[in-house]
Amino acid sequence: MNPIRVLVVDDDFRVAQLHASYVAAAEGFEVVGLAHTAADAVRLAGELAADLVLLDEYLPDANGSSIIRDLPAAVLMVSAAEDSAVVRRALAGGAVNYVLKPFPPSVLVERLVAFGRFWRQLGGGAHLDQTAVDRALQTLRMADSPVATARKGRSPVTSVAITDALRSAGDALTAVEVAEATGVSRATAQRYLSDLARDGHVRLTLRYGSTGRPEHCFEWLGAPPT
Repeated sequence: MNPIRVLVVDDDFRVAQLHASYVAAAEGFEVVGLAHTAADAVRLAGELAADLVLLDEYLPDANGSSIIRDLPAAVLMVSAAEDSAVVRRALAGGAVNYVLKPFPPSVLVERLVAFGRFWRQLGGGAHLDQTAVDRALQTLRMADSPVATARKGRSPVTSVAITDALRSAGDALTAVEVAEATGVSRATAQRYLSDLARDGHVRLTLRYGSTGRPEHCFEWLGAPPT
């Protein structure tokens, strides 16, 4: 599948390059250009056929939130603007998410990974039912939940992938099945699944196979009980 084409927009050249390095580190994404003004953002988004624009609010010629509808791409706001009116305007304009500066790289990567899964779930021109639409929207917002925040020493990208595999499954999964779905080793999947079980996000059950030996299965519950 083709990588998601990303245009990074920030008035600060160094910040734009830094954010571009975060995008380049996320699997399935490709930085196709940098822009430092609103006018260049609109022009380059079309010329470069960008799929996603990382958009700053404070640009020298216009506010980023004011040009969202002019961009022929999905928009993820990345800005130091913490005014609630700006956030409302950006989301009402169509931004798929809003990341406040400063932030650790993992925060942006988590949201990129979630967007990538959302983007691919809606790809291919397939006709969707309500369940498929709901699942795509849940995937998009998954990085905003506490579940997506990995424990110390854990990869946020792997955490999001494993959580997504459990959420989208129609039944409980074994560690082997989760590993196959996410491309990690069984041992790695087991560690992340154990974290989720301890935090109350999954239910641990047993499945008896043809050999009679039980397998541990993990069923997605969502938020832990209060």
